Amino acid sequence: MPSKRTARTGALTVAAVCSTVSAVVLTTPAHADTLHIRDIQGTTRTSPYAGQAVTDVAGIVTGVRTYGSSRGFWIQDPNPDDDPATSEGVFVFTSSVPKVAVGDSVTVSGSVSEYVPGGATTGNQSITEITRPVVTVLSSGNAVPAATAVTARSVPALYTPAGDAAAAGSVNGLTLRPKKYALDFYESLEGMNVKVSDARVVTATDPYTELWVTVKPRENDNRRGGTVYGSYTSQNTGRLQIQSLGATADFPDANVGDELTGTTAGPLDYNQFGGYTLVANQLGALEAGGLERETTRKQSRTELAVATYNVENLDPGDSSFAAHASAIVNNLRSPDILSLEEIQDNNGATNDGTVAADETVRKLIDAIVAAGGPAYDWRSIDPQDGTDGGEPGGNIRQVFLFDPERVSFTDRAGGDATTAVGVTRQHGKAALTVSPGRVDPANSAWTTSRKPLAGEFVFRGRTVFVIANHFASKGGDQGLTSQYQPPVRSSETQRHLQATAVNTFVKEILAAQKNADVVTLGDINDFEFSGTTKLLEDDGALWSAIKSLPKSERYTYDYQGNSQVLDQILVSPSIRRDHDFEYDSVHINSEFHDQISDHDPQVLRFKP
Repeated sequence: MPSKRTARTGALTVAAVCSTVSAVVLTTPAHADTLHIRDIQGTTRTSPYAGQAVTDVAGIVTGVRTYGSSRGFWIQDPNPDDDPATSEGVFVFTSSVPKVAVGDSVTVSGSVSEYVPGGATTGNQSITEITRPVVTVLSSGNAVPAATAVTARSVPALYTPAGDAAAAGSVNGLTLRPKKYALDFYESLEGMNVKVSDARVVTATDPYTELWVTVKPRENDNRRGGTVYGSYTSQNTGRLQIQSLGATADFPDANVGDELTGTTAGPLDYNQFGGYTLVANQLGALEAGGLERETTRKQSRTELAVATYNVENLDPGDSSFAAHASAIVNNLRSPDILSLEEIQDNNGATNDGTVAADETVRKLIDAIVAAGGPAYDWRSIDPQDGTDGGEPGGNIRQVFLFDPERVSFTDRAGGDATTAVGVTRQHGKAALTVSPGRVDPANSAWTTSRKPLAGEFVFRGRTVFVIANHFASKGGDQGLTSQYQPPVRSSETQRHLQATAVNTFVKEILAAQKNADVVTLGDINDFEFSGTTKLLEDDGALWSAIKSLPKSERYTYDYQGNSQVLDQILVSPSIRRDHDFEYDSVHINSEFHDQISDHDPQVLRFKP
């Protein structure tokens, strides 16, 4: 998954409509209007007046956005009709700071626009707006229309209708059915004043001053307060993003399991980073849930502990080394073998051809020692410059750390960025031709993506093959709130090819030694129920060990209110059948606002 930070660098929540014309505010009485907001909104997702000029549309100002690239305000008709499919609110885009206040009674003349946040290629739904407005203030200090409650009872259990096959799967032209589908329910409230009450936080506050709550506290809940995404048809209808129209400093630093007590109210917006969003002019009080970071148990003398941890673009200039080291030593209890993803080169994002990462790795190892952990040794292969994706200039790669007091690494020379590791037999058992080595690096499956790193380890006389992975991200996929239903997951194509390549390599090991112990792990960037995982598991060569946990505990990442699996450890049949293994997803990051990575590390303990 792209980092939530890097994926949104330089972007605000909603981009502006392509207009630079500021609003004109008049104070003379407006003509009696004949067109209501509900007429503009219509009974589908797009306005029947899109592209047309409208005159003297009346409403009460319910919210004013003075920041970012989408300045404007929301108005709502205080006299609604009885059609639940037609919204009574609409956003007025001004481009400059609006000259109206909440409670103003206004009329607006302008052009009706359907704006797609992020652009049409994202597949997002559109927002109905009035642009190039001329605004007349009739009076001030009026009561704001009462907020519509968004509750467990009002939000339908079904998420979305199927898209119209004649419209390439779009739901835009379908008549809204707000009592049957959650997305239709939210769309029927677009631009209106809404509220949630005593809502539990299901995604922590992020650097963009937003969080997610659920209005359905029992919907696929886990013991730590989150909402688990367990299948493509289990989207979790109660999730709702919360932003604020107030000062950034006043926004709460919330963790998963905390609660916004009382009422949180404001206009319902739609943006490119999560869809429907309550933009609050009234925030509930934060009540801490007391969530604590987890600690796994220490492996026994006869157990091998293998872990994976995405350290999110770690380079020598970062300030997080001590925190990562503490997590590895104290929360992961110093695993014997640790696969690290997103280790950057020695000068990070400086794009000058540097590919070596020895300074980055050494700084982390020194910090681990300072935290009371082992003096890890390490192995990796430098990528070719600019070929493995990630942050430009960073040259991210996977790195093995291992405790030489507990395990040994079998070095076989010849591994480099372009040489493919192979499998041979030595003394009747499988062996790698180079160690460390990269799996099939010339395969087009790895274009602009990290190549798997394979290594051969020995623990208590038993060989263990470990393959560290960081598959292609989900960038470019349509979101759950897309106008296309079901959404297109275009990024799967590359991950499926990658999974097939890794599965093929594992089968080569198992063909040489049927009972070989193989651990394939890393940031797979896909779910345990995904087609990617099924291809990794093809013919029983591997099995995703996170599936040994109860369904409510299967998550490593928290995204838009859904706790989900991206990081996995897969094991060969010998480990699954013949060894007493234990799996732990150690929740130290994804649920917390002060996370040092957006991924939770995973640990597997077994007895080779």
